[in-house]
Amino acid sequence: MTTSPSGAQTAVRTSAPAARATDLTKVYGQGETQVVALDAVSVEFHRAEFTAIMGPSGSGKSTLMHCMAGLDSVSSGSARIGDIELTSLNDKKLTKLRRDKIGFIFQAFNLLPTLNALENITLPMDIAGRKPDAKWLETVVETVGLSGRLKHRPNQLSGGQQQRVAVARALAGRPEIMFADEPTGNLDSRSGAEVLGFLRNSVRELGQTVVMVTHDPVAASYADRVVFLADGRIVDEMRQPTAEAVLDRMKRFDAKGRTS
Repeated sequence: MTTSPSGAQTAVRTSAPAARATDLTKVYGQGETQVVALDAVSVEFHRAEFTAIMGPSGSGKSTLMHCMAGLDSVSSGSARIGDIELTSLNDKKLTKLRRDKIGFIFQAFNLLPTLNALENITLPMDIAGRKPDAKWLETVVETVGLSGRLKHRPNQLSGGQQQRVAVARALAGRPEIMFADEPTGNLDSRSGAEVLGFLRNSVRELGQTVVMVTHDPVAASYADRVVFLADGRIVDEMRQPTAEAVLDRMKRFDAKGRTS
């Protein structure tokens, strides 16, 4: 660990990837209706790093995330979480992998209305029959700013607070990698900035690996790098992105007529 200018400890990144795609191809349909959503994509997502995936509508960004998270099957190529090849797993083993090694944050918060915030956070571990690590859970709750809201049910929380619960739920099991699909899409700008800040902190201070699909250049600017997709292929990558630089890159897609 290193110490940031603010005095907070910062996780040290390692070169070993938390997830890796190699020549990953995903095809939907057959014959004249066939659509190649991913075309031999190769990319690595490194530990303790925040990666944003961007591209025009239909570029394959959500498909890539779903294949890497084991939510969608792969037509050909390789998808790995750590050293585990997803394409070699049966449904039971794939379910266990998603439960034990992967965290998810979606645009819809997916909270159970009858459970309070703490119960929603620990629900995946409760279902798996695992006891939460009390110290880690406390750290996660403090990181996302929910210490005073744990007994509140979703209808007693704002949209931003509900998404914080979803972030905490994804972090609580200490996943090797966390996937976020448009996590600020249903939030106002202030709440969205709060959630993005929590994701940023989870990488910087907790050593979490985050992969986020977004269409928002401001959201992408919170990441360590941005991977750009177009027509099912990776076409560019940007380190230390700014909202202005990302917007400029996206405008070049418009100029080439690659938007939907």
